[in-house]
Amino acid sequence: MSLVSIVLPYYKKENYIKKTIDSIISQTHQELEIIIVDDEQSFESKKILNDLKILDKRIVLIKNNKNLGAGYSRNEAIKISNGKYIAFCDADDLWNKSKIEKQLKFMESSNVGFSYTSYNIIDEFENIIGKRTAKSQISFNDLIKSCDIGLSTVIIEKKIIDTFKIYFPNTKTKEDYIFWLRLSKNGVEMLGLDENLSNWRKLESSLSSSVIQRIFDGYKVYRQYLKFSVIKSLIYLIVLSINRLLKDK
Repeated sequence: MSLVSIVLPYYKKENYIKKTIDSIISQTHQELEIIIVDDEQSFESKKILNDLKILDKRIVLIKNNKNLGAGYSRNEAIKISNGKYIAFCDADDLWNKSKIEKQLKFMESSNVGFSYTSYNIIDEFENIIGKRTAKSQISFNDLIKSCDIGLSTVIIEKKIIDTFKIYFPNTKTKEDYIFWLRLSKNGVEMLGLDENLSNWRKLESSLSSSVIQRIFDGYKVYRQYLKFSVIKSLIYLIVLSINRLLKDK
């Protein structure tokens, strides 16, 4: 059974983290390393995370010296991870019990090192308010037009990250989108499993919910990270925004 390292940044999610961890430790695939990065560094976060660590010996805690962002936190966790595979999860998302088991079987049967799945969108009370269906495969040309990969659905072989030396940028939003784009641009094959195995929690207060921040960071994706011209960046930003609006209907 392959070891899976789960990378989970924590910042002000005290109302949700316990259920998130419960959904992880109850996985049918039990060969896990759960790396939680405390990016809050408050008295409350230390107590919450230390209490969780007592629950399961597979939990490893990393503490940032200050709030350094989700991208930085994920990179630090990846660096110390020991698993053959890396799985990403946010501190307020939930996994179905068989997520890792089903996804690893899919990856092994497909001979692929990067996979993602369909997922539900839930509100703060865990009501399903939307769904995203995983395409069977996503190319770089598909990805620059629409980000159809949910962070908490992804499992990737660690050797891919080690080979290409590609990590998360330290942006306020879209750090996962930039990470996927960089991997795809380097030829990493990305296959999707059309089964709802994750639940992404959409909170109005979250950075990823800010329209203005999304637009600003969307432009940076194309102009700064993909080195597109100003005009080309604006065109793709419009396409990305339209596709996002269509998905949110």
